[in-house]
Amino acid sequence: MGEKTYDLIIVGAGIIGAAVAYTYCKKYPTARVMLIEKSTKPASHQTGRNSGVIHAGVYYPPGSLKAKYCRQGLEDTLRFCQDYTIPFEQCGKLVVATSDKEVEALDTIFDRCQQNDLSPQRVNAKGITDMEPHIRGEEAIYVSHTGITDYAAITACMLEQARLSGALEIRYQHAVCDIEESDAFATITCQCSGETKQYRAEKLIICAGVYADSLIRQQGLDCEFSILPFKGEYFKLHSRFDDITSRLIYPVPDPAMPFLGVHLTRMIGGYTTVGPNAVLAPGKEAYNNYQTSLAELWQLGRSPGLWKLLWKYRQSVVSELATTLSKRHYASLIQRYCPSVTEHDFAPYRAGIRAQAVTHDGELMQDFCFVASERILHVANAPSPAATSALPIARAILDRAFL
Repeated sequence: MGEKTYDLIIVGAGIIGAAVAYTYCKKYPTARVMLIEKSTKPASHQTGRNSGVIHAGVYYPPGSLKAKYCRQGLEDTLRFCQDYTIPFEQCGKLVVATSDKEVEALDTIFDRCQQNDLSPQRVNAKGITDMEPHIRGEEAIYVSHTGITDYAAITACMLEQARLSGALEIRYQHAVCDIEESDAFATITCQCSGETKQYRAEKLIICAGVYADSLIRQQGLDCEFSILPFKGEYFKLHSRFDDITSRLIYPVPDPAMPFLGVHLTRMIGGYTTVGPNAVLAPGKEAYNNYQTSLAELWQLGRSPGLWKLLWKYRQSVVSELATTLSKRHYASLIQRYCPSVTEHDFAPYRAGIRAQAVTHDGELMQDFCFVASERILHVANAPSPAATSALPIARAILDRAFL
C-alpha cells in the first residue's frame, strides 16, 4: 500500500457514486478523492439500463425518503441537464386505469401527487384519447412534471466535472475483496487484473448496487436483509411506433409491489420502448439467464427472505414469469391501454437488473436505506427513483458521513 491517504474513496461508478464525487469535488476542490469501479466504464448496470425516466414522485408515501429526494431530484436533474446541455424532455406522463378497480386506485395516486407537491389532473376516457389518440382507458392521471433523459450521459458528465473541479482519480476494473476500519482510516483491498491493491481514506462511501449486502457483510456489519436481483426485460418497438405517444404511458401499479408495471416510454434517442417486467434473475449480473454460476445460484437460493417473498407474492410471481416466457402475454399487458401494439412489433433491447433489498422476513424494503459505521457509509437500498434522486441522495450521504 502506498503512502497516500485519500480524503474520500467512493466505491461504485453508477449515478449515485458519480453524484457523490461531483458534489464533494465541487465543495472541496483540493481534496484527494478516488472512485473505484469493478466494471470497465461508468453506468454499466442499473444506471445505464433503466427507462431513462425523470420521476416526479407520483407513487411514494409523503414523508418517505423516496418522496423527499425524488421531488428534490426532479428539479436537480432538470437543472443539471440544462447547465451541461444534456438532452432531456419534460414530456409528462399519463397513469392510465383500464378497469373499475384501477379507477379506484387512482384516488390514492392522485392524493399522493398532491401531497408530494405536484399538480395532477384527472382525465376522463375522452380526454385520454384527445391527448393520446392511440391510448385507451377509463380514466387517467396526468402529471406534467415527469420527463426523460440519458442517465449514463449524466453520470459521465458528473465524473468529468468532478475531475475538472477537483483531484478525482478513477480506477476501473477494481473489484473490492476486503474492507477494514480503524480509528485512523478505512482501508479497502481490491483485485485488479490478478494483482491485489490496497487504498486507504479518512472516509469511505460504498454505492455498490446489487452487491451492497455483500460489502456490508464483508465489513463485518449486521445486515438484516439481502439484495435480490430482479430483472426487467424491455423491448424496442418498430420504428413506426417512434411517435406513437407524446407522453409516457404507465399502467396503474400494484400497490403491494415496488414495481411500476410495463409502460410505454419515449426515449431520448427518438424511439419507443415497452417495459420492464420484473422477474427474479439467477444472478446479480444475469442480464441473460446464462450470466450466472452455480455458486451464485446457491447463494441466491440461501437468501433468508427469498422463499417467503416468493410465496407471499406467488400470484405476481406467476404473472411476471408468464411475461418472460411469452411475448404474446407481455404484449397483452400493453394492449390494455395501447391496442395497436403486438408482439410482432417487438425488437430486442437491453435488460436491466433492479437491486431490491428484502428483509429476512420476506418483506420488500420500500424506502432508501443506508448503513454506516464511524468512517464508512453503505448505500444499502437504492432502487428507482434513485437515478432521479441521485443529487439529493449524494448531499444526504455527505452530510451524514462528514458530520
